[in-house]
Amino acid sequence: MARQGMIRTGIGGWTFEPWRGTFFPDDLKQKDELRFAAGELATIEVNGTYYSTQKPATFAKWASEVPDGFVFSLKATRYVTNRRVLAEAGESVAKFLGSGLTELGDHLGPLLWQFAPTKRFDPDDFGAFLELLPDKLEGLPLRHALEVRNATFACAEFLSLARKHNCAIVYAHHNEYPEIADVTADFVYARLQRGSDDIETCYPEDALNEWADRVTVWAKGEQPDDLPLSDPDTKPKKQARDVFVYFIHEGKVNAPNGARSLAAKLKT
Repeated sequence: MARQGMIRTGIGGWTFEPWRGTFFPDDLKQKDELRFAAGELATIEVNGTYYSTQKPATFAKWASEVPDGFVFSLKATRYVTNRRVLAEAGESVAKFLGSGLTELGDHLGPLLWQFAPTKRFDPDDFGAFLELLPDKLEGLPLRHALEVRNATFACAEFLSLARKHNCAIVYAHHNEYPEIADVTADFVYARLQRGSDDIETCYPEDALNEWADRVTVWAKGEQPDDLPLSDPDTKPKKQARDVFVYFIHEGKVNAPNGARSLAAKLKT
């Protein structure tokens, strides 16, 4: 077994005007922003796929502009996650998966299924929804991450469902949403959302050091002992895990610096 999985740090999207002249060089053309961002970071979470259906040619273009090893995580369509009855989302799931995702090839990272804060845990309905998520798409392995933002999900029954389907529960470092740090899949997905535009590295130095320690623990197959667990009696299988960490939401102006700073700490 490998000592630890691969750790990728990144940001949300690459089209953000305040990054021009800060993250992006002044003379960089907008059409080259993805290529530049992918050269600086290891992953990007795409938000546009949540709002509208992309075309295969778009995914192919993205794939052509990034280096080997870089991956996109894609936020799944809202037409699935905003439903009252998730079990009825089969057609919308199929439409999203069939929109050309395979054009990304090895650049396809986790699929992020984000639910509204008002969405409460219904074990039967959520279990039926997870049955709709395949583990492969035209031979390409799929990874599913579940971002739940209602406290009713912080329970052992939900975690058991996630483990059954090898779905990662997103760890959200957020001021309002529940923090669920339990490892439930063969990878880990974290969204760091307490950054600041007043801090050059998005998170302060001591916090970045703490996150470097935590993500290394995740990558080695364990759980950090200083994050909240909803089912502390169940231990994850000890195995190397890939870890995806995104600096996102608050502190967006400096999010690229946060992702690069954390990556640098992980190399030392």
